[in-house]
Amino acid sequence: MDWDDISLRINSKTARDVEDALNASKPGREDLMALISPAALPYLEPLAQKAQQLTRQRFGNTVHFFVPLYLSNLCANECSYCGFSMSNKIKRKTLNEEEIIRECSAIKAQGFNHLLLVTGEHQTKVGMAYFRHHLPGIRQRFSSLMMEVQPLAEQEYAELKTLGLDGVMVYQETYHHASYHRHHLRGKKQDFYWRLTTPDRLGHAKIDKIGLGVLFGLSHSWRADSYMLAEHLFYLQKTYWQSRYSISFPRLRPCVGGVEPASVISEQQLVQVICAFRLFAPDVELSLSTRESPFFRDNMIPLAINNISAGSKTQPGGYADDHPELEQFTPHDNRSPQQVAQALIKNGLQPIWKDWEHYFGRS
Repeated sequence: MDWDDISLRINSKTARDVEDALNASKPGREDLMALISPAALPYLEPLAQKAQQLTRQRFGNTVHFFVPLYLSNLCANECSYCGFSMSNKIKRKTLNEEEIIRECSAIKAQGFNHLLLVTGEHQTKVGMAYFRHHLPGIRQRFSSLMMEVQPLAEQEYAELKTLGLDGVMVYQETYHHASYHRHHLRGKKQDFYWRLTTPDRLGHAKIDKIGLGVLFGLSHSWRADSYMLAEHLFYLQKTYWQSRYSISFPRLRPCVGGVEPASVISEQQLVQVICAFRLFAPDVELSLSTRESPFFRDNMIPLAINNISAGSKTQPGGYADDHPELEQFTPHDNRSPQQVAQALIKNGLQPIWKDWEHYFGRS
């Protein structure tokens, strides 16, 4: 697909196209283009109302909680937007077994049962040998376990599944080839296609949940990136229908050595794209992180979000010992998990801390 052609088609959509998309029983590709187009912004209220209706219909009043556990900030990549980038002068830390246990205990004390393991991309120091050693012990303490680490081979994902891995998040960052290479300067992450085909390897390995996303601000068109993300999701759902899917919507946040966004997506436009995805993919998990402000999250979650993080620390050891100088990025919502849960309850929503046990299994 041609990036410029997609941008042109999105920007040429009219108010009539938006109205047709809102009235479609099952919005398709052209409808999604209309819903994320500039012409759709005046229709934000009916778009949000329909998204909320579909969210309640598919997921009830529930919102699922998870938390990231950063195991290491070592990284062998040079990325212009990331605080862990190898040239940044920050303290480097990889948790050992004792430190991991302390972190797990601190996280469990906050009520979490769904964990996302995060590392910088360093194949030798935090690669398969590290995961083999620590994954089983972590898995025993939590109901479900996801990872956001460097892209791995299919057989490695299959092995991690036997150790208790339920899902993997792998953001393409941007689908615009030139922008991708502009921001990934050294390391294996420079390989656009290795990263792009990671969800295929996950599907072949029969990983239960596959998380996708783009980092809004890396390319000059968040609309085109959003559409390419939807195309990727549609392809994966058709090809690897046994897996479940999750979509995240991160925006660039301040970090050490971070760049300015190439395109700025406002909060109003972020509402637009999230609600458009709910109409396009009503059964898919939509996730919102602590990158966003408390005000935005409290107002956005009731419309279309059914999976959130809370109380996130983006540095190794951040739950048991707070060391902000190690952060990957600065979270915007710094409320405690219980404060976030109370805000949801006030909005008539039910926080879900646990909805899965690994021994139920999925083939």
